[in-house]
Amino acid sequence: MLHVRVIKTKGDSKSVQVYHYQKSKRVIVKHIGSGSTEQEITALLEMAKVFIADHTKQVYLFEEQQPNEQDVLLSQCVYLGSYYTFLYDILRSIQHHIGYTLITDSLLNDLALMRIVEPASKLRSIVLMESYFGIVHRHQGYYESVLKSLELKHAIEKQTLKFAKTDYGFDFSMVFYDVTTLYFESFTADELRKTGFSKDGKAQQPQILVALLVTPQGFPVGYHVFSGNTFEGYTLIPVIQDFIKKHKVKHFTVVADAAMISADNIQALKQEDIHYIVGARLGNLSSDMLTQIDNALKREDGKNIRLKTDKGSLICSFSKKRYNKDKHEMNKQIDKAKNLMQQPSKIKKVKFIKTDNSKTSLNEELIAKTKMLLGVKGYYTDIKANVVNNATIIKNYHELYRVEQAFRVSKNDLKTRPIFHFKSHTIQLHIPICFMALAVSKHIEIKTGVSIRAFLTQCKMITDARLINQINNKEIKMRVPVSKELRKIIAKLSLPN
Repeated sequence: MLHVRVIKTKGDSKSVQVYHYQKSKRVIVKHIGSGSTEQEITALLEMAKVFIADHTKQVYLFEEQQPNEQDVLLSQCVYLGSYYTFLYDILRSIQHHIGYTLITDSLLNDLALMRIVEPASKLRSIVLMESYFGIVHRHQGYYESVLKSLELKHAIEKQTLKFAKTDYGFDFSMVFYDVTTLYFESFTADELRKTGFSKDGKAQQPQILVALLVTPQGFPVGYHVFSGNTFEGYTLIPVIQDFIKKHKVKHFTVVADAAMISADNIQALKQEDIHYIVGARLGNLSSDMLTQIDNALKREDGKNIRLKTDKGSLICSFSKKRYNKDKHEMNKQIDKAKNLMQQPSKIKKVKFIKTDNSKTSLNEELIAKTKMLLGVKGYYTDIKANVVNNATIIKNYHELYRVEQAFRVSKNDLKTRPIFHFKSHTIQLHIPICFMALAVSKHIEIKTGVSIRAFLTQCKMITDARLINQINNKEIKMRVPVSKELRKIIAKLSLPN
């Protein structure tokens, strides 16, 4: 049987030893260490208990008798490094709260999690998982997950939508829609990756077009992938029709920017009984319609009018702030045109310069038209004025920035672009992983009011130091205390315990 004793050594120090009796003689089994303060001696005694428990496989009947492995002296330990386990636990709790852990395997959830923490290639993310969190995945597991990728989109979108209904009260009454392009680090096109108009300024590189649907709060509820040369105006109807069919929606209003408006799209929306609020390109209107707007709209801040057109009601509003901005831009472009006209050899195609029989001059008609529209913004809708007033239509349209904000998070914080995959099925897996990461990130931002980048910075301050207790060769983890400020932020997420 092993015993513990404390003996006085030189000076004020005391030594803690583990011993047993053999043939009536005391035999020292382990010298635990020496200390000079009561706190050090208490820690050494706890370490002695741990040693005895490991050495004898002793079972304690009562919890208070069990040794406390955290009470150790640093002099008896070796530092191994640290993990961000606190951050992992928070993000994994959100994934579970949304429901992703119920529909996808651990590897895919961890890849989505790493897309938030440190975006990298899929195989690099597997390496980072081990160094950041001590979680090990087989590389082969990723290739096995790729085979399931085609089945993932519907399941992920369905679960995300279910969460949006319960947590955000989403009822399909209003959805915001926009598209963006994601380019590839390649110059070889195929059926999916094609060159086209690039919003990233990468016109020479193949790309895909991604459509995104978000709630009024900015939480994503659906996405669709198109080949890179698809005109964005052609994406609206198929995406909306597919979304309505899958989720059996009865009442629906879509908010989109001016690129989505066309006679065909308006007709299709009316046939599907889908309400719409879309931006209007006033510069494309007839001179008669422009004159009508100019005469009817008072140039006072916040004033608006509603006119009937073949694309529905056209609402026009005036903003003094927009007027100042538009006027500044117009004057800058006019000055640029005048300067170029003084240097005929350098003339190129710019706004406010027109060419007629090789003669160049200022386009006075366009300047007059531009002046007429200074500070004016237009919106098309089929919603009657007695149902929703002009001010509310305008306010709802301006919430479209939430989709653009989601794209910024996706492209900048989650590094969705550029894409380094070159096969269709790996691309099809990359997008759902990014979509899950976007949903988690936006949920954090919406609930806490803190950007995902600031949230990660604060959570990364809470590290778990990894120590090896040299007495029993056991690894011990010691966590940095969580600040009150961070506790308040996390409390806003209302995560289950």
